[in-house]
Amino acid sequence: MLHALLLASGIVSAQPLTLAESAPVETTLDHPDIPDAQAIWLEMIHEAQTQIDLSQFYVAPKDQGDPETSRLKPVMEALDEAAARGVSIRFIIDAKFAKTYPKTLDALAKRFMVEVRKLDLTHHTGGVQHAKYFLVDGTTAWLGSQNFDWRSLEHITELGVRIDHPDLVADLQAVFELDWALAGGAANIIEAGASTAPQVERQGPPSTLTHNGAEVQARLVASPRAMLPDGVDWDLPHLIQGIDSARHRVRVQVMSYTLKGYDKQYWDELDRALRRAAARDVEVQFIVADWSMSSSKQDYLKSLQVMPHLEVRVISIPQFSEYFVNFGRVVHAKYMVVDSRWSWVGTSNWSRDYFHGSRNVGIVVDGKSFAAPLDDWFLRMWNSEYATTIDPTKSYKAPKRTSK
Repeated sequence: MLHALLLASGIVSAQPLTLAESAPVETTLDHPDIPDAQAIWLEMIHEAQTQIDLSQFYVAPKDQGDPETSRLKPVMEALDEAAARGVSIRFIIDAKFAKTYPKTLDALAKRFMVEVRKLDLTHHTGGVQHAKYFLVDGTTAWLGSQNFDWRSLEHITELGVRIDHPDLVADLQAVFELDWALAGGAANIIEAGASTAPQVERQGPPSTLTHNGAEVQARLVASPRAMLPDGVDWDLPHLIQGIDSARHRVRVQVMSYTLKGYDKQYWDELDRALRRAAARDVEVQFIVADWSMSSSKQDYLKSLQVMPHLEVRVISIPQFSEYFVNFGRVVHAKYMVVDSRWSWVGTSNWSRDYFHGSRNVGIVVDGKSFAAPLDDWFLRMWNSEYATTIDPTKSYKAPKRTSK
């Protein structure tokens, strides 16, 4: 019933890939032609008949202001309703971050038909469970930058994709089943020969879909390299290949960009790819959040800015008028568009640990009909009043993330 109402109202369209966003309140960044992630999440959960599988970095209830207004609350209530009608719910959460909100996880685990497992990658790949996605009945799926966090739905710029294609959903389900087993103690499933894993196209061609009346090619991708189920490609080679294929323009938006991440290892594969593109006169446009302007990161961005054909803009979202939103008011989407034709939407920021240590997922799509709204989304941000071109001669200070 809800699906029919949303289709009739134009909130969603009946196609295999549906973009959905979250825009910070009190900004001009909402796109009226792109549905809100909360509406898509509620639709999917209400449609569930037998199984909901969620894999999230963490779960965060609203912890300030009036909890009744939280956009996450109806989602949690929808999960409760699904469980009450007999839908089985499995929930994977990062083991490290689980310590931040233990009461929320305990409450989830006590809910009828909800099973929670904590995925600890510390001794396997050295990373975290950073992916954000869920599947319903093994037939539809969601992946995107939104954490399962009230701020992600109302105070952060986010982007995700609903997937309604059997092959792509099956690939994401395979990722979930691998991680579910690993979180349950099956440590032997980590690929021993990760260093010799194929760079691109582990198995078979991409899936062919019809999007907005045009044919596109799509593929589910994931990281880290050591944790790829059969048929699922490593995302990093596809990103590099996408940049290297550019002839006119590369547009990238991520929250953070650094050549030395949480693992402290210097790594510049994506940096070199962007520089190669600019060196052959491809126009590279790069958006990052102001959280990337810390003293340890800004020099990497400045070194890109000085290159011909390469411009970096930083986005600063003003604080909420009613109170300081801790760890909010930031751009958090992760996507890339190449030549208004090839695109990637995922959960990875751009540093080594996101691709080599942490679990992340994404989708790559070759086709103008899917790339077009991503281009529009990018340009809305690029030309907004919140965007500033980085000045290589200026010293920047990253904004406060908490009120303390």
